[in-house]
Amino acid sequence: MLRKIRIDNAGIIMLTVFSAMLGLNQALVKLVNAGFSPIFQAGLRSVCAFFIVLSFALIFKKKLSLSDGSLLPGLAIGVLFTAEFFLLFTALDYTTVSRVSLFFYTQPFWVALGAHFLIAGEQLNRNRIMGLLIAISGVALCLFSDAKVASLETLKGDVMCLVAAVSWAMIALMPRTTKISLSTPEMQLLYQLAVSGIILTSLAPMLEDPIRNLTPGILAIFSFQVIFVVSIGFIFWFWAISVYPTSDMASFSLLSPVFGVFFGWIIFNDQITIEFVIALLMVIGGIVLSNKKVNSTN
Repeated sequence: MLRKIRIDNAGIIMLTVFSAMLGLNQALVKLVNAGFSPIFQAGLRSVCAFFIVLSFALIFKKKLSLSDGSLLPGLAIGVLFTAEFFLLFTALDYTTVSRVSLFFYTQPFWVALGAHFLIAGEQLNRNRIMGLLIAISGVALCLFSDAKVASLETLKGDVMCLVAAVSWAMIALMPRTTKISLSTPEMQLLYQLAVSGIILTSLAPMLEDPIRNLTPGILAIFSFQVIFVVSIGFIFWFWAISVYPTSDMASFSLLSPVFGVFFGWIIFNDQITIEFVIALLMVIGGIVLSNKKVNSTN
């Protein structure tokens, strides 16, 4: 497929819609938590998406192999994926969608921090260090400005989101540091969906009743997540990175937390304080700065 040197108008529209879907997803998870327990919802979503992605890979003859050296790192990345969504989905039982959007989308600067130690040529420079400090200060501002009024459950959910973001960052680093890079993107996702689906659906009944107050509306929202967010969203993302410059696409990821905060306010009437807005801007600004290219003389 012919690569483009810049994102065209069609790409801008599609990537904006995709970012909006990711932001909306946190709100949808919280809505579906009323019908399924968080852990069972995460596991069932992985199981359903596994068969959709597998069907896509088979139809389009994507390489799927367990014998290319990727099995052990594939299982490891699956465990990380399991931890990520165990924490993320559970956190939405404790804290707001807006706060989840802020803390979970700190993932890029955890990636930058990990890359400094694990990947040659990815060491922190002046911009990256300043960006990380600004973003971390934003997180601290959000946590400590609400510490007196936020419940312990809210703060517990916030910490879960931060750890989930670190798990997500580790997943992003593994294709650069392990033999999981030998497998196709489809196979990498299948590892994640298979391991998380098995572990989470098995674990859910041991911790709490998997079914809460299930309604047709909740099933419809859950189906939308599986089909459009997890399956079609994944397929679109890998198509996009094969066509558009990766560096230009990265900027669109900054829209997801903004949309997440917006949908949390619209759907759940999340309280948006001035301190929260400042913290969100600090996190986004820090991520922008930490990913800004510098001249070789710097």
